[in-house]
Amino acid sequence: MNIKLKFQYKGMKTKALLLESEWFEDREIKPLVTDMVKTGRIKDIYVMDEMGREWTLKEFNKLMEKMEEEPRNPIVYFDGGYDRETENAGIGIVIYYEKGQETYRLRNNAKLLELQSSSEAEYAALYNAVKLLQQLEVHHMPCVFKGDAQGVIKQLEGEWPCYEKALNRWLDRIEDLIKSLGLKPTFKIISRNENKEAHKLASQALQDNMIDSHLKIEK
Repeated sequence: MNIKLKFQYKGMKTKALLLESEWFEDREIKPLVTDMVKTGRIKDIYVMDEMGREWTLKEFNKLMEKMEEEPRNPIVYFDGGYDRETENAGIGIVIYYEKGQETYRLRNNAKLLELQSSSEAEYAALYNAVKLLQQLEVHHMPCVFKGDAQGVIKQLEGEWPCYEKALNRWLDRIEDLIKSLGLKPTFKIISRNENKEAHKLASQALQDNMIDSHLKIEK
């Protein structure tokens, strides 16, 4: 998660100034603050995160210790496929996240019945991706969602209107779940090649090849 510092700077012959840093990755805070404090000119350090929350430095250090045991910095890839002949849909989901000093990858797919289009399959894939985040106990943090369905993502961002009732129902369910988890979503349109992991999982689901994998990525 990105954070920034708010602090008071007082030079030997200057008046005290209230200053803010630029945004930076929270893991970089300890060496940075240690160096700042050594100058003897920095006081009253506060930490603010992307969610708009603010802590004293002591409170934030305690929070960081707790967060070492929780999933963080999730990146979600999702894709949905639809077979018009069988009227079956396949969804594929890949989630990368960190816990402590380790990185994990979750892969999951499913075959869904009674959907009506590839767009609905994309929405179903995203909804199930958020459900997986809920199972991982990811909450109250920024989350990046990546997919190759431009229309679906533009509708999720509110840039394009959504006229189909079925898709609007999925949209409402996704927005309600994201809100209940306290997530700050960022949606990114990527190419099919960049989304090949999720696309392959969706295709495998249509072939009744089910995948449910959760593992630590070896460095």
